[in-house]
Amino acid sequence: MAANRVWTVFLTVLLGGLLPAAHTVQNVHPMVGMLFVHELDPAYFQKALPPTFNNYRISPTAPMTFHANLEGHPDLPRWLRYTQRTPYQSGYLYGSPTLSEMGRQIIEVTAYNRDTYDTLRQSFNFNINSRKDSHLPYQVELFVKNRDVEELLPATVQEQFQNALDNIWNLARLTIVNITSALDRGGRVPLPIEGRKEGVYVKVGADVPFPTCLREIQSSINQNRCRVEQQPPLPCYDSFLPTFKIDWCNITLIDKSTTEAPIEDPFIGDGVMESGSEFNPPEDSEDLDFLPDYLLTTLLPLLIALLLALLLSYIMCCRREGLEKRDAQTSDIQMVHHHSILANTDELREMAKGRDVPRPLSTLPMFNVRTGERTSPMPRHHDTSRVPLILAQK
Repeated sequence: MAANRVWTVFLTVLLGGLLPAAHTVQNVHPMVGMLFVHELDPAYFQKALPPTFNNYRISPTAPMTFHANLEGHPDLPRWLRYTQRTPYQSGYLYGSPTLSEMGRQIIEVTAYNRDTYDTLRQSFNFNINSRKDSHLPYQVELFVKNRDVEELLPATVQEQFQNALDNIWNLARLTIVNITSALDRGGRVPLPIEGRKEGVYVKVGADVPFPTCLREIQSSINQNRCRVEQQPPLPCYDSFLPTFKIDWCNITLIDKSTTEAPIEDPFIGDGVMESGSEFNPPEDSEDLDFLPDYLLTTLLPLLIALLLALLLSYIMCCRREGLEKRDAQTSDIQMVHHHSILANTDELREMAKGRDVPRPLSTLPMFNVRTGERTSPMPRHHDTSRVPLILAQK
């Protein structure tokens, strides 16, 4: 049995590398200004594998990962993101398309079975359209502290969040515009402590003005409390608890109800005058004053050069007397030192003349073997200290 199982695994890996991956196509219809979520279920992809692979599956709950990219490109478009927490959980494609993304986009998803090395490729035709009633002028962005991004992507969880916000924002048509992980906003990965989540930003839009309780959160008093890391008191009931913990200091209100008139760009011609025409410069042009530029580029270098010349003249001329005095003092010290050496030398010579001690044996003549004479032939009264050694031995 063990040998058969090994051969089964070997054939599965071999066939997975030789046979081409299966390929299917699915159509989806995202809307501009609305959150789009598509779940990549590992069980669905496992069932969609060819029959050859299904017959040799090792486990029905094998780990599976996905890779998604725009057709002809290595990555996804800017508005679309992909997330999967572990190979045993579902993956999600989510995002909110903009007007510039309208049209048709093909997203390729490749599923990898980590046990059998089976692969399955599926293409999604994204037909991005815009609704007539998609304009949501009043939008609020909330930060959920106790959730990860994949925990808010299922439709049931999104419905719970909308119902909790509807208790605060009564009589409003609420729509989740976008969901963004805090990691995509520059947040840090939380420590591996149970209960620590990365956090999620949820943007919700409506067609009616903001309720009073949301406006009071951004008052000056509540903002001061947020600066000292104190949560402001919510005027209305916090219906998100205990499922969602909202950071009320990290709330943003976006009002798009008043649109400013667009600024018209100035007309820029081709720069070529028509034949027979005359150039008329504008009469209201301002006169340019080049005096500051002249002073900066001409007088400033001259002033610096003059200061350097004055400094050099002071060093060379005004400080000369001090240098001469210092040289004279140095010369006097050297003369005193030289005179002291001469005086000490004369004193040593005078002391050497008056010494009366027997001469050392090394200065006496050599011992005469025949006579045994050891004394010097020179008289005693003669000063032999000044007689050379060679003459004394004669």
